[in-house]
Amino acid sequence: MVRLYTNEINIGYGDQLIVKDLSVEIPDKKITTIIGSNGCGKSTLLKAITRIISHQSGNVLLDGEDISKGNTKELAKKMAILPQTPESASGLTVGELVSYGRFPHQKGMGRLSKKDYEVINWALEVTGITDFKYRQVDALSGGQRQRVWIAMALAQETDIIFLDEPTTYLDMAHQLEVLELLQKLNAEQERTIVMVLHDLNQAARFADYIVALKEGEIVKAGNCEEVITHEVLKKVFNIDAAIGRDPRTNKPMCITYNLLKGEDQHEKMDASAYAAVGAIG
Repeated sequence: MVRLYTNEINIGYGDQLIVKDLSVEIPDKKITTIIGSNGCGKSTLLKAITRIISHQSGNVLLDGEDISKGNTKELAKKMAILPQTPESASGLTVGELVSYGRFPHQKGMGRLSKKDYEVINWALEVTGITDFKYRQVDALSGGQRQRVWIAMALAQETDIIFLDEPTTYLDMAHQLEVLELLQKLNAEQERTIVMVLHDLNQAARFADYIVALKEGEIVKAGNCEEVITHEVLKKVFNIDAAIGRDPRTNKPMCITYNLLKGEDQHEKMDASAYAAVGAIG
């Protein structure tokens, strides 16, 4: 089932076109990851789909309706986004920041209702940060702060959550903590998750569907078996990648890679890399 998709959208800044005639379907109740090199249009695409920026032509449709024509507050009840660099939460407690997620549901003077408090407490519990409710957000670790921002997105009670590089600036343990939380939310709450990731192996491990972009166009979209391949990674990142198998998930993973610098190197592969692939696969 597909509720959200783009139809030949073009997105640019000034005279520079970043995303070109892009049509993509976002599988419902699945985890979709967008990969690609810096500047390829990943974040730009997320911003256009969530109406943070406008697209120049084409359509973004949710439940059969063009999002550019919908009410902003109503759209915020369906989609939430965690930007790459969230705004400062200086001086706010965890509970106060999470309560901001209730804004699309508030009426009149904007006072929190009993239902609002119930949802806020639920979001805190699901993300495992109930004990931090009265602590300052600034006093938390990077991984804990990401959980707070995710809780705020959950408090919006949206079916779809977008995250732009949610693991940036986090150490390996906290990256895994955040990704496992998103996986849990998808499995238990049936939230549709759409995120931009730089780590190819994390994308392969956690995503049901991967969209690989290069220069604003889709090179390949599909499951990890279809996208995390030697040929696709060569086209997207200009690398000569050795693909093996994750011994825990059996999903494809990039073991090592070389940067392709000339035509004569395009079909070459380090013998040691192949040996590593054979040993793991």
